[in-house]
Order: sequence, then C-alpha cells, then structure tokens
Amino acid sequence: MLRATIAVAVTVAVGATLGAAPAKLPSDSDLAVVRLDPAPAAPGGSTTVHGFVANLGPDRTASPFTVLIDVPAGFTLLAASFPTDCVTSAAGHLVRCTFPPGLPWLRTATVLAPVQVGRDVPHGTVAEGHVRVFGLDDRHPENNSTPFSLTVS
Repeated sequence: MLRATIAVAVTVAVGATLGAAPAKLPSDSDLAVVRLDPAPAAPGGSTTVHGFVANLGPDRTASPFTVLIDVPAGFTLLAASFPTDCVTSAAGHLVRCTFPPGLPWLRTATVLAPVQVGRDVPHGTVAEGHVRVFGLDDRHPENNSTPFSLTVS
C-alpha cells in the first residue's frame, strides 16, 4: 500500500512538472499616453491625431496592448495610416489599434489617425478627443488616458 501511494504521488508530481508549461506572467511595465494636440484645421479640412504611448518600464511589454482614439461629433476619424491594421468604427468616432508584445523600456508606439473636420463645424471651435491605452502588463492605470484638443481654424 505504501509503494502504491508513493508511486501515485511521484507520478502526479512529475506529471504536473513536466506536462504543463507555466503560464507567461505579464511584465512590470508602465504604459503612459503622452498628450499631443493635432494641428488646427479649417472646416472641411483635415488634421492628424498622434496617439503617442510610452513604456515607462522597467520591463519590456510581454503582452499586446491596444490604443483607442475617439473624437466628438463634428469630426470623423478616417482609416489610420499607421499602423495599417487599425480598425475604425463605422461611425468614424473611434479607432482601435493593437500593438504586439515587446515594446522596450523607454520606447514609444504611435498611432497616426487622420481626422476630417465637418464642413459645418464653426471656426474657433475647440473640441476634446481622447487617447487611451490598455494592456495586461500595465501596472499604473492613472496615466493611461489623456485628452487632446481639436481646434478649428
């Protein structure tokens, strides 16, 4: 009986150790959105929003992360020019871009998102959009979002 108990315990311990790969843990990285206001644009004109994200570390990101850019009514996001695999909502008020793991400490990732200003938006309008970042590795969510100003010249 003692031999059977020991054999089962060894089999379970060895099987658990050899059979399952350990899950990869997220890194200790801090993704932060940096505020950059786009250049002013005339009614009917366009400008480009820069969704600028920095990894404040201390680790390289181990998981993908997603950048979201939203704009208010009167402004329309066109297809993001970089990266090219971003997805823009049907209404044109939100763009979503996912970056792969591996952003090194003190390096950045940028989304370039062209914005069309509605022809009926009055000169002098200053509207607010937002850039947000979401990632499993991020340990400091307080710097994951920032507004930006869309100025109509």
